[in-house]
Amino acid sequence: MFNHKNILITGGTGSFGKTYTRILLQNYKPNRIIIYSRDELKQSEMANVFNDKCMRYFIGDVRDLDRLNTAMRDVDFVIHAAALKQVPIAEYNPMECIKTNINGAQNVIEACFKNGVQKCVALSTDKACNPINLYGATKLASDKIFVAANNIAGKFQTRFSVARYGNVIGSRGSVIPLFKKLIAEGVRELPITDERMTRFWISLEDGVKFVLSSFEKMHGGEIFIPKIPSMKIVDLAHALAPNLGKKIVGIRAGEKLHEIMISSDDSRLTFEFEKYYVIAPSIRFIDEDSDFSLNALGEKGKKVKDGFSYSSDNNSQWVSEAEILKIINHTQVD
Repeated sequence: MFNHKNILITGGTGSFGKTYTRILLQNYKPNRIIIYSRDELKQSEMANVFNDKCMRYFIGDVRDLDRLNTAMRDVDFVIHAAALKQVPIAEYNPMECIKTNINGAQNVIEACFKNGVQKCVALSTDKACNPINLYGATKLASDKIFVAANNIAGKFQTRFSVARYGNVIGSRGSVIPLFKKLIAEGVRELPITDERMTRFWISLEDGVKFVLSSFEKMHGGEIFIPKIPSMKIVDLAHALAPNLGKKIVGIRAGEKLHEIMISSDDSRLTFEFEKYYVIAPSIRFIDEDSDFSLNALGEKGKKVKDGFSYSSDNNSQWVSEAEILKIINHTQVD
């Protein structure tokens, strides 16, 4: 569906955007891939790697609606990946996080409407479910904004969905690059926030493929959540450096012991498919009544049991130390 189409990626110079671009170029024949971000150095570096004739690079911020409107002319599909994501920094700079993650989300929606974009998928995070930190709260608000946008589309054709998943192996700011850096510096101990802490894990490539597939499966208004494995942070540290000690440093501001992607409160809206879950919108759309138990490809899901939750500590899938090392070794860590 991406052949001969114009595709825009907000925050496109990040780990996700670069991997998404690579997979698009390898597997499709897009007319244009537009990288929209505010960092000219990262754009220059990315342009040295991805210099195909279909590539376009736009300097701009999602806070700037006028610039978004210019960048989205004749665009068919939008991937909204731009966000301020560092949990402790967001706690200290809440309004800056709100301006990008909430106001920026609304700007993306308005630009999509104005330019007749067909579909937009917004990236979310496990931290948006039952949030306890500012970053998670802004992403929950963003998720709600994108879902509700389908209800105000009116004469506009654009449909919006959300893809929510856990920690991305290889992404900037994640714990794996930190651990590898400390190991290379010769530390004797790795910092562990809490021995009980668990997280969901997904590779960059799997995350990109999941978002790509969401475009084909979406009606508009649903939240897609992949079935991915969990791992204890202490086991991750042992896998990377089995001979190093561990130093318990305490949970940082805004951190959880375990992450949740589907809360028990959302179980009444959740459908299970073979490799993913879908959370149907909690609001009823005025212009249409989609059956979210059936995706756009005709695949059928089943309703989960009342009270079901999908948490990194109650997950049925766990990644072993050997498996996480294999993934890390095949992943370019930014």
